[in-house]
Amino acid sequence: MDIATVIGLVGAFAMVLMAILLGGSLGMFIDPVSLLIVVGGSIFVMMMRSSLADFLKLGGILGKAFGAKVDDPVDLINQLVELGTLARKDGMIALEGQEISNPFLAKGIGMLVDGTDPGMIKSSLHNDLGGMKLRHELGAAILDAGEKYAPAMGMIGTLVGLVQMLSNMSDPKSIGPAMAVALLTTMYGAILANMVFGPMAEKIKDYSSKEANNCALIIEGIMFIQSGVTPVSWATSSLPSLRPRLGRPWPRAKPPWPRHRQSPSKSRSPTRTRRRKKPPRAATGAVKKRTLRRNVRAVPPRARPYGWRPSRT
Repeated sequence: MDIATVIGLVGAFAMVLMAILLGGSLGMFIDPVSLLIVVGGSIFVMMMRSSLADFLKLGGILGKAFGAKVDDPVDLINQLVELGTLARKDGMIALEGQEISNPFLAKGIGMLVDGTDPGMIKSSLHNDLGGMKLRHELGAAILDAGEKYAPAMGMIGTLVGLVQMLSNMSDPKSIGPAMAVALLTTMYGAILANMVFGPMAEKIKDYSSKEANNCALIIEGIMFIQSGVTPVSWATSSLPSLRPRLGRPWPRAKPPWPRHRQSPSKSRSPTRTRRRKKPPRAATGAVKKRTLRRNVRAVPPRARPYGWRPSRT
């Protein structure tokens, strides 16, 4: 049983009741006419909004919010690793006698033991996952409708009380009860919407998302067991992707280059520096000799005329 739901619901009503008792008697806040308008009217409007079959399933869905326990994903991964290791050592038939508390996982392992086709296993488990999501969405939608309709029924009760009060202004004794109906229906609608229907709808949505993540993890693990992949490698690849689902941020990897550099391709080696171009030097004796040799090599001996001398430019 989820103790947080029970403690939260009882504690919220206890705070309201304590405030009523500290300010007066409890009897002045109880009115059968107001309860009839708000509680009964809201329930029948919720029934009219959905089908009878879906409305009757609401009790079982509410039981999920109170008594359902969601498995820890890390425990599921450890159990899948143990089952995968056993299947690799002794074969799929060794998984038949294992105790599995999760019914979704038990169904998938049973289909593995029976030798069912992998595509059929995956499609069957995905169909079950889709059906579970649809049931939870329908239940949460009915409760969301109750959260919206309960204050509206309170306003209707307020208008009924005001009409009764204004129609009997000649009788002073009837003004008080009519005004009580007008105010208490608004209070009942606000309590029913914000302390019952709204939190229950959010609780079912939260339970559905966690259960859907676990089912997706189980499907992935069963497919890895069937393919014969090492369970430890699958677990190491699944744990990082599990961090966002659990609400724990995964630490960012530090870049291999310093921050002041934009990217490795644009980074420069600290030892390499650009050489400045030196200004041209004036011609010296060594430069003149090199120029003379170059000019001599440029003209072959046979092409030199009589008395030819190389130029010094």
